[in-house]
Amino acid sequence: MSGKLYGVGVGPGDPELLTLKALRLIREADVIAVPGNDPKDSVAYKIVKGAYPELDEKEIMAVPMPMTKDKDALEKAHEEGTSMIGSVLEQGRNVVFLTLGDPTVYSTYIYVHKRICGLGYETEIVSGIPSFCAVAARLNMSLVEKAEPLHVIPASYQIEEALKLPGTKVLMKAGKKMKEVKDRIKEQGADGVMIENCQMPDEKIYRSVEEIPENAGYYSLIIVKEN
Repeated sequence: MSGKLYGVGVGPGDPELLTLKALRLIREADVIAVPGNDPKDSVAYKIVKGAYPELDEKEIMAVPMPMTKDKDALEKAHEEGTSMIGSVLEQGRNVVFLTLGDPTVYSTYIYVHKRICGLGYETEIVSGIPSFCAVAARLNMSLVEKAEPLHVIPASYQIEEALKLPGTKVLMKAGKKMKEVKDRIKEQGADGVMIENCQMPDEKIYRSVEEIPENAGYYSLIIVKEN
């Protein structure tokens, strides 16, 4: 019998937002896979460690996931990660792969997940609280009401047309393009709120686009409400 791969969402940052199912699977897992070269540098690792101090007693496997858009580099990393996890599954051991937020929302994990599925191994995705839900809750506001649509947009790509859509826009992973993102929002005559590192120790809240620094970190999420 081969082992099973679980893609487990660990939520946005607060260890108390880790689900009961996620915590149970982590405790039961034979191997914990963590994205990155050094597991202890991983935000996902730190979140779980906060809820499960015994994490270091488990067998932990670092799975390199480079932060790049280079297709060749990504393909190589995904194939290597698939091979690493596949070798453990072949031993009949279960693997829990930790991923920030929810595994179905712009997660680097999903590329390995699809490859493992394609090889015929058993897999399961375990939902975690998405970052945009956590940001709205932290700001004490709703995301959408009545018939308002919700648009989740990867902000490091072209966003001009997306910002014209009706309803609420969630802009994720603006990264190095924060200045451009701010300019596009202002061009639409809109405003937004942002949290950097939501519910982590170094969390910062910005209540207008003007307040948002152009050097904001990777874990920054902007909510733009319809005027």
